[in-house]
Amino acid sequence: MHGANATGRPFTGDFAGILLYETLHAYGYASSALSRTQHDPLTLHDCRITNCVKCLPPANKPVPGEVKNCQPYLAADLAALPKGAAILALGRIAHEGTLDALGLRRRDFAFAHGAVHDLGDGRALFDSYHCSRYNTNTRRLTPAMFRSVFDAISVHLAGHGS
Repeated sequence: MHGANATGRPFTGDFAGILLYETLHAYGYASSALSRTQHDPLTLHDCRITNCVKCLPPANKPVPGEVKNCQPYLAADLAALPKGAAILALGRIAHEGTLDALGLRRRDFAFAHGAVHDLGDGRALFDSYHCSRYNTNTRRLTPAMFRSVFDAISVHLAGHGS
């Protein structure tokens, strides 16, 4: 095991965490731009990171049954969010898992990088390609593309008093 599977903290100690924590720090959501171990001093501010799958799936690719089994945990995390919150889904699996946990129909909210979905209660779902090594190395997701999603989140939060 490596990365989050070894540390117990999402995106800590793995390549995907590099862009995520750099961006969270740049926007004031993290105390540091690096997260290497669960014991480093990183803290999050007005931000929570959760996964739609809580287990370690084979090849780190969850199957639909695993997402469904973990759905109550994600639903509880989402229910605790305040009105006006921004939810960032990193990839299609997170996007669809979020919709399922909220009891929303997938066909009404198509995944697309940079898409913003009004959830009808002041909250919004923001889509981004996952910040995986594959997506960043192939430039499917660039730092500028990722920051543009955070810019949209900032606009949303500013309009909802957050």
